[in-house]
Amino acid sequence: MAVLKERGAALVIVDLPLSGDPDGSEMIKRIRDDHPQDELPVIVLFAGDQKGKELLKAKSSAETLDKTAVSTDDIVNTVSSVILGTKPQPIGQKPKAMARISPAKPIVATGAPKALKDHIDEMITKKEEEVSIIDLVESMMKFAFLSRASDIHLEPFEDRLAARLRIDGILHDMFSFPKILHSGIITRIKVLGGMRTDEHQAAQDGRFKTVLQEPTVEFDVRVSIVPTYYGENAVLRLLAEQTTISSIDDLALTEADKAKIHNAVAKPYGMILATGPTGSGKTTTLYTILKGLNTREVQIITIEDPIEYSLEGVDQIQVNTRTSLTFANGLRSILRQDPNVIMVGEIRDEETASIAINAALTGHKVLTTIHTNDAATTLPRLHDMGVEPFLVASTINIAIGQRLVRMICQTCKEKRQLTEAEFDSLKAAVPPEVLGDHRDFFMGKGCEECGGTGYKGRMGIYEVLEVNDFVRDAIMRNADAGEIKKIAIKNGMVTLLEDAFIKAISGLTTIEEVLRVIRE
Repeated sequence: MAVLKERGAALVIVDLPLSGDPDGSEMIKRIRDDHPQDELPVIVLFAGDQKGKELLKAKSSAETLDKTAVSTDDIVNTVSSVILGTKPQPIGQKPKAMARISPAKPIVATGAPKALKDHIDEMITKKEEEVSIIDLVESMMKFAFLSRASDIHLEPFEDRLAARLRIDGILHDMFSFPKILHSGIITRIKVLGGMRTDEHQAAQDGRFKTVLQEPTVEFDVRVSIVPTYYGENAVLRLLAEQTTISSIDDLALTEADKAKIHNAVAKPYGMILATGPTGSGKTTTLYTILKGLNTREVQIITIEDPIEYSLEGVDQIQVNTRTSLTFANGLRSILRQDPNVIMVGEIRDEETASIAINAALTGHKVLTTIHTNDAATTLPRLHDMGVEPFLVASTINIAIGQRLVRMICQTCKEKRQLTEAEFDSLKAAVPPEVLGDHRDFFMGKGCEECGGTGYKGRMGIYEVLEVNDFVRDAIMRNADAGEIKKIAIKNGMVTLLEDAFIKAISGLTTIEEVLRVIRE
């Protein structure tokens, strides 16, 4: 009672013990003494017979639900109706379009025509026999492409199939399909991806090409389907190049870092490493470098898993474990093709690392990625994979650590000043030499253009470690990543956190987004 008086409430839900003791209504009666029904609604969940329900309702003046006789949907429906002040839907009767009330979500303004979303929503409400699964799947992929989504997640639940889109690295709830359409949608995707439609208990991978009209665009879709408790889950990766980046100068690098990369690319041999977690933009960085190297005077061969974008004039090889075409085996074959430039999608094991290092040592320019937390950790990581320190020191030209941060929507961008409490909290996360006395930052307040998120698009944050004589000496001494990082900073390297912080001060991203990405 004291909490209600002190903090206030819009709704009280009382979950009585499963024994269904009607005397629990004495507590509700005390609430009623201070708060009438029209001021503070009460919903009582109990387990008991009809007589107990009538007694409880008479004594408590509250909505009552017998937990043994209703579903979760009925409870959610009643709660929503009480909050909105509407008449509750009859118990046991499900909504026409969806079996569960969808949670409130922002409408992501994505550039996708509203008519297309309305078309999909309209199909959801139709009877099963009236829905064209082919049209539904095609419309969903077109909507995802126009939304700048990188992935479509189709997740089955007990009573629905949820569709989420990953836009700018964040998943957004977008559609909720009736459960009855689940099988048809998954089967259609399997047919497109060349997978077995009669297999429902094993994981399957597929790939297909899709062509959209208005705008006319063609791109590949990589599919992964796995069996889950409520049916098959599908994730579709849209391998559509929507970036406008065409050269190193288009990347969000400092002038000093651009110069370092240009110097490394200009060398006739050696290795260029990009590092970061999955989805941090490593492939985009390497493709950008390849575009600058791609002339008729040189032979460029790549081995990737998957081939994300098609590059004209570049021989691209897809890893295929079923035919034993792994990174290591493919790289051996590539060396017999007389290449000038080689790109290896990822160094995953000792064998691939050893072959790639030897390729760089024998006059080839090698571009590749590796999974480490930052640029400095990359060098000891290769040593852990069995590569001798002198080979690492003599072949690595540069290591690029990177992440992607969401950019502030320029339409609703506004200035904000940190409060004392926020500034003190920031001190614990950001080193004092980076933070200084900066209190003025920017944010997006949310608008139709960005769908109320305050963000639109993404950009990279980078740290570029150039392997100079000081770093080589540290590698030869088997120095750890911490010491190598200190040496690189002393020689002018800007760390990921510093680069991100500079971009937050400049109004390109928010300080909250910087902390989210750096902590990940």
